[in-house]
Amino acid sequence: MIEVVAGCLYAGWMVHRGFSTRRPPGRLESTLAESMRDWAIPSHYKAMKSPITVTPEVLRESMEHWADHCATCHGNNGNGDTMYGNTLYPRPPDMRRSETQEMTDGELYYTIQNGIRLSGMPAFGTAGDNDLDSWKLVAFIRHLPSITQAEQMDMEKMNPKSPQDMEEEKEEEQFLKGNPTPSQTSPTHHH
Repeated sequence: MIEVVAGCLYAGWMVHRGFSTRRPPGRLESTLAESMRDWAIPSHYKAMKSPITVTPEVLRESMEHWADHCATCHGNNGNGDTMYGNTLYPRPPDMRRSETQEMTDGELYYTIQNGIRLSGMPAFGTAGDNDLDSWKLVAFIRHLPSITQAEQMDMEKMNPKSPQDMEEEKEEEQFLKGNPTPSQTSPTHHH
């Protein structure tokens, strides 16, 4: 009975407070969300081991995939401190922390494959238990605690770019080559 009363009080507080993603969740909310996620993963996934043999080639391929598909929210280094990650609710977890690293291979795989309801984590990959790209991402997640600065800098070149970012890079490249950029050649008008 006390759980029902506590739940009603909490729900009332949430309605009064609102569901803004700007405020970090409280301890109770975080604990509930983590528990729900844990309960939602089927038990047979928790026992699964990755079928991928980790090689430098696998890490490179998974790093490229992470930089292009995951880093927007999770960051190249996995910390979740990105423009999008900081506005999601719940926030993307720091993939380097022990709470994430202690998840089984199957739990990480299931999360990549199926996403997490009521969060910003979509379902990726193909249906089934043998999507090798998702298993390779599990290997990369395991690598994140030891990612090097050089790897992170390399990943920056692989991150998605907006048309404005691409134009700025092109202008910077032209400038470094000694060629005038469009902004240098366009006439200025004074009124």
